[in-house]
Amino acid sequence: MAKQIFINLAVKDLQKSMAFYTALGFANNPQFSDETAKCMVWSETIFVMLLTHEKFASFASKPIADTKSKLAGLFSLSTNSIDELNHIMTNGLKAGGIEPNEMRDHGFMQERTIEDFDGHTWEIFYMDMTQFPIEQKAE
Repeated sequence: MAKQIFINLAVKDLQKSMAFYTALGFANNPQFSDETAKCMVWSETIFVMLLTHEKFASFASKPIADTKSKLAGLFSLSTNSIDELNHIMTNGLKAGGIEPNEMRDHGFMQERTIEDFDGHTWEIFYMDMTQFPIEQKAE
């Protein structure tokens, strides 16, 4: 079995959050979904588990962070092109996400930030390694 990553997020409105992540391009896996959790699939190895606060608390030993006012983590998703990056962002913003800052262009990488309804922060980026700066050796 391939190694996989499951990111678990506490959300206040499960259906609204599922619609938001669907707009970003995630697909729902009903096999691992019920009225307390929705498994959202980004790829064969990357999943986001949207959990009601009650369900999330059953796995946690600490209080749930208020991610609307404090940053608990930055999650990043790569895209295959700037067009795909912008398409994902447009759909996410139409679905109710917010973009807290402008796109950042690092030359070889462009990135945009979107927050979901609960304040979970996602960096959506496109990286062109042919544009990555090559260090010059000291002579």
